[in-house]
Amino acid sequence: MVKGLSSRLGGLDAPPQRALYVEPEFVSPQPIVGNDPVAGLLTGYGINQETAQVVARFSRDTIERTPSLNHADLHHILREAIARLFTTQNLLAERPNRQRRISLIGPTGVGKTTTLAKIAAHCLSRFGGRIGLITIDTYRIAAVEQLKVYGEIMRLPLEVVIKPSELDQALDKVRDLDLILIDTAGRSPRSGAEIQELASFLRPQLGIENNLLLSATTREREIEETIHRFSILPISNFIFSKIDECDQLGVLLNIHYKNDTPISFLTNGQRVPEDLLIPTPKDIAALLLNDHGYPTHG
Repeated sequence: MVKGLSSRLGGLDAPPQRALYVEPEFVSPQPIVGNDPVAGLLTGYGINQETAQVVARFSRDTIERTPSLNHADLHHILREAIARLFTTQNLLAERPNRQRRISLIGPTGVGKTTTLAKIAAHCLSRFGGRIGLITIDTYRIAAVEQLKVYGEIMRLPLEVVIKPSELDQALDKVRDLDLILIDTAGRSPRSGAEIQELASFLRPQLGIENNLLLSATTREREIEETIHRFSILPISNFIFSKIDECDQLGVLLNIHYKNDTPISFLTNGQRVPEDLLIPTPKDIAALLLNDHGYPTHG
């Protein structure tokens, strides 16, 4: 199977320039996808067949040029190819030179409030205290109290908004701050009315960057449906939560390849602020091909 890599990758019909050898103990017993052993290997990490074929094509030339290919070489080549498919956005790279408004939106139970607190604490430790919190989550029991506790611990102002018109007033109150983080109530992707209501708050003219929070433990088809439903709002970035609860993270690549929306954060636990990752494409690629378990703490 491995000797046929040169001719099989990318569906090439030309004979291989040379046979590639991999030590037998490194050969993974993954199914061959479309007669492509590399794509078959990738499916073992939760990457779907379509995306696995793309990564295999990107890897083909480098694999053919690598003499005596071993396990470490192959994984390095695949990590580099996967990294080329990811786009990330570091929202906290530097202190904002103008007020930045970031909202967290998404379904119920994905960890929006906890993630918002992590972002606030991380930014506070880097740039100081010019941060404000706003919540429009008045549906969930104790949601306001939860964010209020976080605000008191970090000594950050909190504004509670009930109606869309009140969001304008709240933003005016915190107009002198550098960063505004907006928490929202979880909305069911199947409820168009709820998402429309959310859109009535987060109007484009307010200049809010909407980060869609998605749980990495959710089935891929449901994630795609969530993205489709929430797309009535302009979505700036994706945040994937609960990566520590997954055996495989191929879903991150599958979803990102179809949508091409940058990833701003990953979360890997409940601790505030430790369990927050600000990944680069290479970081995510390494997580996808990690054979030794995923990080439970940042």
